[in-house]
Amino acid sequence: MAGTSAAVKGQHPRRLFRDRREAGRVLAGLLGAYRGRPDVVVLGLARGGVPVAFEVAAALGAPLDAYIVRKLGAPGHEEFAVGALASGGRIVLNDDVVRALDVTPAQLREIAEREGRELERREAAYRGGRPPLDVAGKTVILVDDGLATGASMLAAVTALRDSNPAQIVVAVPAAPESTCREFAGLVDDVVCASMPTPFLAVGESFWDFSQTSDDEVRELLATPTAGASRSAVESPALAVSAAAVDAPGGVPPTEVLDDLVGDARIVLIGESSHGTHEFYAARAEITKWLIEHKGFTAVAAEADWPDAYRVNRFVHGLPGDDSAEEALSGFQRFPAWMWRNDVVRDFVTWLRRHNENADRKAGFYGLDLYSLHRSMDEVIGYLDRVDPPAAARARSRYACFDHASPDDGQAYGYAAAFGAGPSCEHEAVAQLVDVHRHAIQYLSRDGVVAEDELFCAQQNAQTVRNAEEYYRSMFRGRVTSWNLRDKHMAQTLDALLAHLDRHPGARAGKPARIVVWAHNSHVGDARATEVGGDGQLTLGQLAREKYGADCRLIGFSTYSGTVTAASEWGGDAFLKTVRPALAGSVEELFHETGRDAFLIAMHDSGPAAEALEVVRLARAIGVLYLPETERQSHYYHVRPADQYDAMIHIERTRALQPLEPTSVWVEGQTPETYPSGL
Repeated sequence: MAGTSAAVKGQHPRRLFRDRREAGRVLAGLLGAYRGRPDVVVLGLARGGVPVAFEVAAALGAPLDAYIVRKLGAPGHEEFAVGALASGGRIVLNDDVVRALDVTPAQLREIAEREGRELERREAAYRGGRPPLDVAGKTVILVDDGLATGASMLAAVTALRDSNPAQIVVAVPAAPESTCREFAGLVDDVVCASMPTPFLAVGESFWDFSQTSDDEVRELLATPTAGASRSAVESPALAVSAAAVDAPGGVPPTEVLDDLVGDARIVLIGESSHGTHEFYAARAEITKWLIEHKGFTAVAAEADWPDAYRVNRFVHGLPGDDSAEEALSGFQRFPAWMWRNDVVRDFVTWLRRHNENADRKAGFYGLDLYSLHRSMDEVIGYLDRVDPPAAARARSRYACFDHASPDDGQAYGYAAAFGAGPSCEHEAVAQLVDVHRHAIQYLSRDGVVAEDELFCAQQNAQTVRNAEEYYRSMFRGRVTSWNLRDKHMAQTLDALLAHLDRHPGARAGKPARIVVWAHNSHVGDARATEVGGDGQLTLGQLAREKYGADCRLIGFSTYSGTVTAASEWGGDAFLKTVRPALAGSVEELFHETGRDAFLIAMHDSGPAAEALEVVRLARAIGVLYLPETERQSHYYHVRPADQYDAMIHIERTRALQPLEPTSVWVEGQTPETYPSGL
């Protein structure tokens, strides 16, 4: 089990589905409400929509037929649609395009007659003499391989109404959000599995988008689907269950952990929410074992460097805080409960006790970059002790930030980005260079502690430089700021590993090994997710690219329970109910196994591996949980087998308890309603 997948299939930034058949299986998972209903008919727009529709029909146990629509191409520009022709001779025109291109009635008639002959030929060829399905009074699911302009689907919907169906459902693997919303106002239900932004072309969502042949369409239409025993959920769930290993409380057996971790130097352990007790508790227990039995020497967390380094001093027994709770009091930035909670407090207490008798102490460090002003204070404080003239230079440089806001990085970024205040980029870079230039001088003080304190100061100076860029860039777009943040975390991880390798224990032949604690959205490989389509990077991806088989990625999931989360940024922490996972999700697949808690490795051979290679929805709850917009706010498409090396699923979980629970949190969740729609 050691090592990573041979090839992460997200190398191309837009491609999500392996082929049309896989896209159909993903759609089937999202259409579970229609499974087993006798009134459902599935129609695939020929040709490309038929392979997608076949998988939908087989999973739902519904009859399948082709619905033929021919594009009416503009004269001289046939690839550009001026309208469409559907079965039954119904024509739908884009009047604006017809006028803009000055297409005459005679030209339209010629185009329609030519495409009408081809439509009749295909209807005869595909069905082999069978009459089309009767859709009167039925719920008709119209399936295509994607929508661009939506002209063909609009023609199909318009023509289909003449056959008096009870309901019309449009289902596609990929389409622009605007097109999906447009159809939502035209039909009874719309299911768009993915809505890439920006939308370039339907084919950009597929690895294999080769043309569907007439022979393939005939073969699929001749294969029975009504009453079929195939299931989009049950069979994969059985395969996963057979390969899964029980992990009570989320903690797998030590022999399984040993096999999974192997000789890896970096193990990234995720969480699908920032407020779930079991994720934190299981991660802490796994980390204890890695420290005690696998020689891991550091925990690097999704936390700000100065706050985490205060904890690091405590676990090393250095003067300062007398308890773990005191050491954690530096975590004041929202959401404080991420680190000021009972699980982290107990782990930090354990780590200090462990270090008291350990030959090689293990540390606690932060990877994040939000601590712009606190890191400036730490740099100045360090220089005050070792080089007062350098401290004066640092104060002068960092004073640049006071013009925007003395304690608000976002306010500085807004002012700098829009010309309402100075950019302090030059000053941040100059101070970073200054600290590194005098490093040898500062190391003249003997001992590991002196080296550690210099490294801490360098990291704080680096954090100021990267945080300045982050806050200045956060108004350019989410992907830009996200990537700056995860690149900073990767850079900090690299620097920490190199620093710990200089410690005496590492020089004696025991290289440093680090456990990373962060959200699944940072730990998982972005190349295996739809957000990679927007160019988004993750710490897990960057770690895999640099360290290869020397790193492992482990994700967590849950089906339902409670969670500690806010409803708005900077708001109160609530104890909220987590809704059961959506159909077609990884969480639903794991729920269908019927197991309470287990680990599943991603790269074992067999049916389970095949099930985990399928694109599915995955839930991500950060510090906010918005159940009323859950599909849009908390789900994205992933390919689990390529996203992680292993996942740990805990069926039902409970909320993480803050060290200072508010009355709002204690009262429990507020009443919630279940909205209809997306």
